[in-house]
Amino acid sequence: MTGSSRRIDVHQHLLPPFYRDLLARSGITGAGGRALPDWSAGAALEFMDLLGTATALVSVSTPGTGFLGDPGEAARLARRLNDFCAALPGEHPGRLGWFATLPMPDAAACAAEAARALDGLGADGVILLANSRGTYLGADGQDVLWRALDDRSAVVLVHPADLPAPAVDGIPPFAADFLLDTTRAAYLLVRNGTVRRYPRIRFVLGHGGGFVPYASHRMAAALAGDTGRSPLDVLDDLRGFYFDTALSSSPAALPTLLAFARPGHVLFGSDWPFAPAAAGQYFAAGLDTGVDPGTLAAVDRGSAEVLFPRFGGPAGPATATAPAPASRTSLRTGARRAAARLLFKLVQPGAD
Repeated sequence: MTGSSRRIDVHQHLLPPFYRDLLARSGITGAGGRALPDWSAGAALEFMDLLGTATALVSVSTPGTGFLGDPGEAARLARRLNDFCAALPGEHPGRLGWFATLPMPDAAACAAEAARALDGLGADGVILLANSRGTYLGADGQDVLWRALDDRSAVVLVHPADLPAPAVDGIPPFAADFLLDTTRAAYLLVRNGTVRRYPRIRFVLGHGGGFVPYASHRMAAALAGDTGRSPLDVLDDLRGFYFDTALSSSPAALPTLLAFARPGHVLFGSDWPFAPAAAGQYFAAGLDTGVDPGTLAAVDRGSAEVLFPRFGGPAGPATATAPAPASRTSLRTGARRAAARLLFKLVQPGAD
């Protein structure tokens, strides 16, 4: 970690070797239309240094445990994944935190594992797929889980999965379907009153909230007509979500997200390693060059410090040291960051 490291990345993934093997034995070699990437803690730290990230909260992406049809097997896999993740902060102090995997759609089993992970293993929050085997967050029968999370003021990262419908040829799910999946979950969490009944849960919508910021007023009108509530109340609920910037800090998406979200509700996210390092650099450069310094500081770190107080210490090395001469690695990292910023500017509409 370098002295300029500042970011807290709330949307980074991991693939433990045993999990990859289980997926392979089930015939799963990709997610969202992309091949499963390689992962190691060392590679994660290298990527974090490239982006100036002090701390990353890692989580298991889709399909989670949902590819297992037996609820008992899914619960056992969730425990194994969480035990693996629980060791990472001790092995990499200050650099890695984690979100617990829960065996959805079994809400009772999820509540039990959430309690174990949050109370006993030190998880920083939980990750929930927007839909699990076709059951969306916000559906009936999930109150036992929401009560457990609300009692603990838990942070919940809402991550998309494949839609419960066949993919369309030529459209990889990560490119469009994932955004719709997150939007559907957010819609139901508001429509069915989950966010109001359990106000202590902090929901973080991945990838800039899918279509939520862009379509928020359209959805508010539909929800008002459906529920009889005021559109302004519905918009207030939608703005109550937190949002991460994974693959979303472009000059087209970022202004809408920042205009819609409440102050302090936008967090930095990278989506590595499913989003390769080049994509991480591109969107980080969009954030670095597209907002004022105060907003950048909040997105990069300040907002996450509120949600995760244990990372609220100063960014950078834990102890003061004399400045070291620039190494080849740091010079190379700086050059790659500068190249990413230049590429970001060159590919924007209207650029010559």
